[in-house]
Formats: sequence, C-alpha cells, structure tokens
Amino acid sequence: MKVARMILCCAVIAATPACTTLTTDTATTAKVEQGVPGGEYVQTTRLDATVTAIDYSKRQVGLVSKHGENFVVEADSGVANFNQIHVGDHLAVVLRETLLIRMAKPGEKLDEIAYVTGERARRGAKPGAKASGTSQYVATVTAIDAKRRKATLKFSDGSSGKFDIREDIDLTKHHTGERVLMRNTQTLAVSMTKS
Repeated sequence: MKVARMILCCAVIAATPACTTLTTDTATTAKVEQGVPGGEYVQTTRLDATVTAIDYSKRQVGLVSKHGENFVVEADSGVANFNQIHVGDHLAVVLRETLLIRMAKPGEKLDEIAYVTGERARRGAKPGAKASGTSQYVATVTAIDAKRRKATLKFSDGSSGKFDIREDIDLTKHHTGERVLMRNTQTLAVSMTKS
C-alpha cells in the first residue's frame, strides 16, 4: 500500500536536535466493537522539555527533556513571538495519530481525500501552533484467506496489501468486492508555557 505518511509542517520551531534520539511518552488505545471489522486506533506521543538557554540572535533554544536529555532547536523566521521565550519556560509537543477503519455500507459513496489545516499563536502570546492533516483511502477486498485470517485489499492507485483479520470477525459474513474505508488523521500541537 503506497500510503505516504503526511508530514505536517508548523511554523513553530524548525528543529534539528543535537542528540540523535529523544525519549518520548507514548500511549496507544484501540476502540473496537466485538464482531465488527475495523475500529479506531489512536497513538499519542508527547515530548516535554524546559528551556535552559536562549540565543536570540541565532534564534536557538537550549532545552532539557523531562528524561534529562539536552538538545538545541533553531526557530526559523516563521516562529512568531520568539522573543516571548525565556529560560525556565516549558515546551510541550504532542503528536496524535488516529486511524479509523470501517467497512463501507452497500452503495455508500466514498471519496478519497487529503487536507491540512493549521493555526499559530496570536501576536504577543507564547509561541505555539497546531497543525492537522487527514488522508482518506478506499480499498476493495480482493481475497479473503479464512485459514490464515488475512484479507487482501486493493487501493485506487493499484497497490495492494494483506491485512490481519481479528479472531472475533465472522468471515462467512464477508466477501470479495466489499469496500473498506481507512482515514488517517495526524495532529501536531506545540505550546510554550511560563515557568
């Protein structure tokens, strides 16, 4: 499946950390209905850090994560209110990815879509921004392997892939030709708060 991961660009802090890896806190949840294919799967990743140094002329901010990792980010010119950042301020970055999967109703009109929205802090406030992107794909079931509990899905771009089927799904109620809707939404929020 050629589902490209949407990269969300915010004019908040264009960062290249000095370290190669930062520890984040991640939580994953799944909401599924017994016997109903699909569900909603959410993964939330959070990075919290404190400002330890600022070079206003170079637009660089030194940070330490709550896990004790030091790194530096460089704020590009699109970061409004850069002068509002001070040593001791707290940075929070939250990435939430939601994948909704469901069977299409017979005759239901489904469109493939992709869009991005965004907003940033007002003038005079602490820097911050939120961006969200959604992609929706429609696939057709081309094969069901009941023994291995796998379904082959074909997408509109001609690509296909095999997907696991949960044990609680009655495969005698499903057939090739059915359509599957997959909607992926990614939301990135960045905020600064005073110490």
